[in-house]
Amino acid sequence: MKICILLLSFLLLVQTSFSQTIKGEITNGIEVIPFANIYVKGNGVGTAADAYGQFTLNDVPKGKQEIVVSAIGYIKHKESFTVKAETNFYNPILEKSSYELDQVVVTGTMKESFIQASPVKVDVITQRFLEKVATTNFMEVIENINGVQKQVNCGVCGTNDIHINGMEGPYTLVLIDGMPIMSSLSTVYGLNGIPTSLIKQIEVIKGPSSTLYGTEAVAGVINIITKKPTDVSLIELDVFFNSDLEKNLDFAYAPKIKNVDMLFSGNLYSMTNFIDEVGYSNEGDGFSDIPLSERLSLFSRLSIKRKSGKLLDFSAKYYNEDRNGGVKEWTTAYRGSDSVYGESIYTKRIELMGKYQFPFKENIRVDASYNYHHQDSYYGDTKYEAWQEVYFANFIWDKKIDLNHDFLAGYTHRYQIYIDSTLANVNEQKFIPGLFVQDEVMFHHKLSVLAGMRVDHHKDHGFIYSPRLNVKWRPETYTTARLNGGTGFRTVNLFTEEHAALTGSRDVIVIEKLNPEESYNINLNVNHVFTLGSTSGTIDFDIFYTYFKNKILPDYETNESQIIYANLDGVSISRGVAFNFQQNFENLLSITAGGTILDLYSIDKNGVEQEELFTPSFTGVFSISYQIEMHDASIDWAGKVYGPMNLPTYDEPFRRRENSPWFTLQHLQLNKRFNSQLSTYIGVKNILDYTQESPIIDSENPFGEDFDTAYAYGPMQGRRFILGISFKL
Repeated sequence: MKICILLLSFLLLVQTSFSQTIKGEITNGIEVIPFANIYVKGNGVGTAADAYGQFTLNDVPKGKQEIVVSAIGYIKHKESFTVKAETNFYNPILEKSSYELDQVVVTGTMKESFIQASPVKVDVITQRFLEKVATTNFMEVIENINGVQKQVNCGVCGTNDIHINGMEGPYTLVLIDGMPIMSSLSTVYGLNGIPTSLIKQIEVIKGPSSTLYGTEAVAGVINIITKKPTDVSLIELDVFFNSDLEKNLDFAYAPKIKNVDMLFSGNLYSMTNFIDEVGYSNEGDGFSDIPLSERLSLFSRLSIKRKSGKLLDFSAKYYNEDRNGGVKEWTTAYRGSDSVYGESIYTKRIELMGKYQFPFKENIRVDASYNYHHQDSYYGDTKYEAWQEVYFANFIWDKKIDLNHDFLAGYTHRYQIYIDSTLANVNEQKFIPGLFVQDEVMFHHKLSVLAGMRVDHHKDHGFIYSPRLNVKWRPETYTTARLNGGTGFRTVNLFTEEHAALTGSRDVIVIEKLNPEESYNINLNVNHVFTLGSTSGTIDFDIFYTYFKNKILPDYETNESQIIYANLDGVSISRGVAFNFQQNFENLLSITAGGTILDLYSIDKNGVEQEELFTPSFTGVFSISYQIEMHDASIDWAGKVYGPMNLPTYDEPFRRRENSPWFTLQHLQLNKRFNSQLSTYIGVKNILDYTQESPIIDSENPFGEDFDTAYAYGPMQGRRFILGISFKL
């Protein structure tokens, strides 16, 4: 009997201990937060709030408990709470975070806006994303973005460009802080001169954006937002090296001064180790797998704190690189010779930028920039030297007519000087003025429309018009649909954009005057925030279609000793679908995955269809991150999968496969933080050690007629191990 009484008393005690309830409402101090996740740490009790931010936690033990609340766009909230008998009331207030949906972006509308409020779909690459894999420059980062591909155009010197949704590099406009600093000549090697340590975030728009940014914004826009002095500690140092003997040093100094914010930063990169492992049957081909390089990049930024609170900002950047590739015997003594093959490129670059907001009641500002780029290069015994200067200014009037109506108008001034003293013998000066307007109206809290128009005047082509229309519909709190349509145009600088015209033995033939390329694009995006158990995630789905006229295509097939350039007498189509998924779990695990299915082809006047080269039919990305709170550490596993792509064809005895295989690039990194000042990281890049076969055709006869360096579709650097250390003061 005593045992029964004791057992009954124990059961009643247990029931009493776990019969408490917590009720409440989750807000940000102003409005409720629907569908937030809330749980009691350590015992598995959890739930999700309803559409009105209301929640109920049942069977909570009495006593002191740690309550954890999380929601998309808010910092995870942890608070100690004493649970008393029966019903308890708890109303947590969350702080907004820099999570992607609440990230401030400027690229889509040329003014600051939250991602979820923008009528234009903008993908944001955050600082946390940049830290997942140790990289030396911007071009190593973009290959981990869904729908964006880094394409190597030369297997010797390693020049590369950016493909968005399969479209070639010249169709993508790269901005720095909203200004077209990188264009034409500078995109050949200058993109490698943007160190990752300089970047605060990267904003990507897929689809034509010529209405705001003019020529080159055909496939999309990538806007690199640089760090402000307030984003950096007083002193920051980061250094790493890898098993291939690549060495990288980043440094920054940001003194805190009363009326001025200052930042001085730099990057040093060195790769002098000759590696020849990619070739035939696991043997090298006699050429360096990756180019040898010595790079220096310096950046300075000055932000003036005006009494009016208006913007006044200046920045300057200097870049110098000595890059070469070729056979092991090559030295600078053979530069330009026809006895030992090598490709040598000296690059010097200066960038100046400024932003000034006028002291008027109206929001009027000017963004101005100047850049100078000099390339002195030899491809074997072929010399190519060019100079480019670009003077750019945007005068912008940003008018908020009322709470639901924004108007933007501006004038663009672009003056470009391009001198090519060798192959093309060009001494060209271009002045391209432009006007643009944009009107954004929210007709209803669920519906907003943005319409815009741009007109540019080109000396050779007259007036070119670029309209756009963006519609955003939000039927539910966490579901948003965006329909974007517009046109794009591009004028061509052949020798600065087509590296194949400079290297190899083929002659370049331009059979007609090249007209501007025109494109028409439509894109549908649907974004949804969902709950899974007690956690939240997001899913994106895109359908895109682009129609080209006057597309300029290189013809490698008609004559094997020539590259023939002409406007396509027909049309070119780029279409596909893409998806992205992100899930943050309560156990500090986060998963991101995405994929893009592409179909790019051209149809000539006879109806003959031809698929584009170097365009994967499918690409997928993934990232898995886990925070080890107990040890203040994190593990990041990231990768990309490439589907088959069409490759150039060659006759015997140099025949190669005409389609690439499926392959994947994967990276793993462990980060350990010792304190607020010191952290370290170790990692493995290209875990599976996958490399393509030799990208060189007829490598034994580099000065011969069959020599070609363009058979580059995959990685040419195998597995390497990384060790780095970071210090902040």
